[in-house]
Amino acid sequence: MPKVLILMGSKSDLKVAEKGTEILKGFGIEYKVAVASAHRTPKLVEETVTKSDADVIIAIAGLSAALPGVVASLTTRPVIGVPVSGAVNLDALLSVTQMPPGIPVAAVGLDRGDNAAILAAEIMAVGTPALRLKLEEYRKEMEAKIRADSESV
Repeated sequence: MPKVLILMGSKSDLKVAEKGTEILKGFGIEYKVAVASAHRTPKLVEETVTKSDADVIIAIAGLSAALPGVVASLTTRPVIGVPVSGAVNLDALLSVTQMPPGIPVAAVGLDRGDNAAILAAEIMAVGTPALRLKLEEYRKEMEAKIRADSESV
């Protein structure tokens, strides 16, 4: 089964990461969570990324949110950036989305660790038919919930 590395710039981002780990658990995807700061521990970021056997990397960061871009510069594996909300949300959003040509980072919304995990699963499902089926079932469950909600109002 494919693997995901969830890298947080700070332990304070754990609540955002946990949204993703719950999704990954539901799909039966192996994952590892680690903390490494692009600014405070750049060597640890490089070591963590280059030694990881993950197929997709989710990088979670707030403030200047440099972590996703730094991670993308160290690997050719897909990197999904999750900007973390804070006092100035626009800084984190732009840092994740405005990457220079040649070093892309996929981006999800503020604090959307769950969407990052779903996107990681979708990326890995391209070569994993069993995972594709789990994603299709997940979508059917979401639809059923919305239909039930509609009937209850």
